Amino acid sequence: MLWLLFIVNAAGTVYGYIWYGNQIEYTIENNPLWQVVFVPDSPTGSLFFTLALLFLLFPKAGVPSSAFIGLRSIIEALAVLTSFKYGIWAVTMIAAGAAQGDALVWQDYMLVVSHLGMALEGLLFVRFMIFGRTAAVIALMWMLLNDILDYSSDIFPWLPNVLEDDLDAIRNFTIGLSILTLLVTNLTLKFRKV
Repeated sequence: MLWLLFIVNAAGTVYGYIWYGNQIEYTIENNPLWQVVFVPDSPTGSLFFTLALLFLLFPKAGVPSSAFIGLRSIIEALAVLTSFKYGIWAVTMIAAGAAQGDALVWQDYMLVVSHLGMALEGLLFVRFMIFGRTAAVIALMWMLLNDILDYSSDIFPWLPNVLEDDLDAIRNFTIGLSILTLLVTNLTLKFRKV
């Protein structure tokens, strides 16, 4: 099961970076190079989840160092929080676009299913991860930095044309979703097996 999830997430990560290809190129040509890191939101979330799965597939023998535990905790927190947030965000944007008249194509339906899967797997796998609230807050800080850069530097994921006049509401929703994601994650941490 873990290997299947690893393969699906790794393939989804590659597909996601390809899907963002034009926006990545545009950002490199029109923005400071360092901002490109903040462009592909969902694929970066699935990349973190793919890395987190490696910790489960290859448990470290012996007593891990504090540096290893810290790195693993931050990667796992980023995996859970970004998977949940960007899973919900993408589905919401597709639905909002459709509600305003954007014609849905087969890729939209595929993205809805895959992003709902991202959100769900993040919450389901919290119970097998070691990160705590401190790492979750660090992940929140990363997401809020990403949110601020997205809407101050115009590097947010390209939206359907019908949503372009809703950017203020989308920005506020995105920031609110980051905070909600931390709250949901903290709730799931209370119910996991340690």
